[in-house]
Amino acid sequence: MSVTKDAGQQAKLGKYAPLVVAAGIGSMLGSGIIVGLASTITVWQSGLGMTAGQVGIVSGALTFAIAFGSIFGGRFADAVGRVKVFNWINLLYAIGALICVFAPNYVVLLVGVVIAGVASGTDLPVSLAVVSHDAPDSATQAKLVSSTQVFWQAGIFISYICAFVVSAMSGAMGARIVFVILTVFAAIAWIWRTTSKTFQNFHDEADKRLAEIGESSGDSEKFSVFSLLFGKGNGKYLAFFIAIFVFYAAWNLLANTWGQFQTYMLVQANASQSLATGLGIVLNVIAFLTSMFFASVASGKHRNTGFVIGGVIEIVAVAIMAIGGGGLWIIVAGIALYNIGSPMAGEAMYKVWTQESYPVKARATVQGIINGASRVLCALFALITPTLVLPENIKGTMWGFVGIASVSLIFGLIMIALQKKHGTDADRLAGIND
Repeated sequence: MSVTKDAGQQAKLGKYAPLVVAAGIGSMLGSGIIVGLASTITVWQSGLGMTAGQVGIVSGALTFAIAFGSIFGGRFADAVGRVKVFNWINLLYAIGALICVFAPNYVVLLVGVVIAGVASGTDLPVSLAVVSHDAPDSATQAKLVSSTQVFWQAGIFISYICAFVVSAMSGAMGARIVFVILTVFAAIAWIWRTTSKTFQNFHDEADKRLAEIGESSGDSEKFSVFSLLFGKGNGKYLAFFIAIFVFYAAWNLLANTWGQFQTYMLVQANASQSLATGLGIVLNVIAFLTSMFFASVASGKHRNTGFVIGGVIEIVAVAIMAIGGGGLWIIVAGIALYNIGSPMAGEAMYKVWTQESYPVKARATVQGIINGASRVLCALFALITPTLVLPENIKGTMWGFVGIASVSLIFGLIMIALQKKHGTDADRLAGIND
């Protein structure tokens, strides 16, 4: 069976659908902890008597914990075994979330947030590496990996809904309920991944396919990403890395701004808190539906076309806000349009490109480095974002974002060109098999 031939055909999830759901729950937990904390932080503040400084520390600690987990968790998983980490990491998440549920004060909440954040950051690159490793061909791989993005968007949507429903509760009870829900989902993912014989069969079958062509999955063997990127004759891997990192870092600056400060922007534009929250739910439905659509074409011949269309829409969306200024409905229209373009030219493509372009043994580490480093940049940028999105500053800020969105699109196009020139890792394996 030709890998490259399969890549040109539309893939279906088929028997791998349960694996996507199990991995997707990890993505849902990743976005859930971010949005769940952001949407309840004022509730925690009032319920635990936290100062403004402590609120900032908790929020910043989550971002850096996720970054730490992404950068070092992927390498740790490559060293001790990706499947082992894939199976057990959500137990650590559940412990962290449960600590938050019973947190009596700021310090305990901070500990719980950090533990859950590290687990969340570790799970993303590892679960994607496991899913791509288990896929039987490149078309199925792209379909499986891109489908996990739907769950990421679902996590955002569910967190907004939960926060809205419990917002009227007194003290920190509403926030505790949100974290109870996160704990339950993490426990489900842990139990499912560790007990499923079907998943173990997928892992074993993938190892056998690689062994037949003399390729190692890389679990528990010594491996240097530095040698891969800078070794003689490996220039394509460094080029892939630079293109994917710049594309994703630029895109993530915009996405993180909407994720953390969308409600803040709307309130600053004179929307009430209830209107801003309600608009957030509606606007995320748009992104969720677009994510589902893009997942359906990610393994087909129209993927790159969709990426270009999405990238252009992103630029137009931000330009509308730049031209229109800080008016409420101009911002709403811009965010709505952005939520159409972003799923087609954003995180799903970064995930697919990373998994397609690198050998199995390097995927978790490379994806973790890119994800973690970009989150550090977002955390630093978030320190000045509240000032940048004030009505008197938003016009100039949005013109700056037009430039950032353009950089993201340009480096995405460079990545497309690099793949056409060098092919994917599936093409490399097909060459070995031939």
